[in-house]
Parts: sequence; structure tokens; C-alpha cells
Amino acid sequence: MFDQVLVARFGETEIARAAERDTVTVEGSVYFPPDSVRFELLRKTATRTRCPWRGEAVYYDVVDETRVSPDAAWSYPQPGRKAKRIAGFISFWKEVETGPV
Repeated sequence: MFDQVLVARFGETEIARAAERDTVTVEGSVYFPPDSVRFELLRKTATRTRCPWRGEAVYYDVVDETRVSPDAAWSYPQPGRKAKRIAGFISFWKEVETGPV
């Protein structure tokens, strides 16, 4: 069976790529495994948010050679019990488009 590949792109820059089976989708957000993300394009910020069941999220600016998308990526390093499967995974929004190759 064919397994679809998902990517996250900031303009023409690919930030993450993974087989769909290796990603996790939670409430419409695709979470990429850490080994599929180009962390050199992310810059950790001071932003934090809290979800009642996922726990505390940490945020990253997404950067390329010419632009910055503030707080456009997030992760739950130590999620709540019900969200353990996304521990350390990265999701994107704002100017980052996520979808099939």
C-alpha cells in the first residue's frame, strides 16, 4: 500500500518531511516527528501556552534566508498523559503550509 508523504513548507523552504504514518494529527494539526524536522530553521521563543489535556506548548519562530514567521511552530515536550504520542513532535501554522508532496 502506498504511504503518502507530508511536508511543511515556509514559502519554497521545506521545514519537515515525513511519511503520513509517522505523523500524528490532533484536532486538525499535523505533528511531525522530531527526526523529520530541520531544526536549523527553527528558533525557540519565550512564548508558552497551556492546553488542559496536552499540557504546556513551547514555540519556535520559523526562519529562512529572508523571512521570519514568529511563533509558527510549536511542540509539547512533556505533554499530558492523554497526549503522550505527540511528545517532542512539532506542528506548524501561520505562514507554514502543511500537506502532501
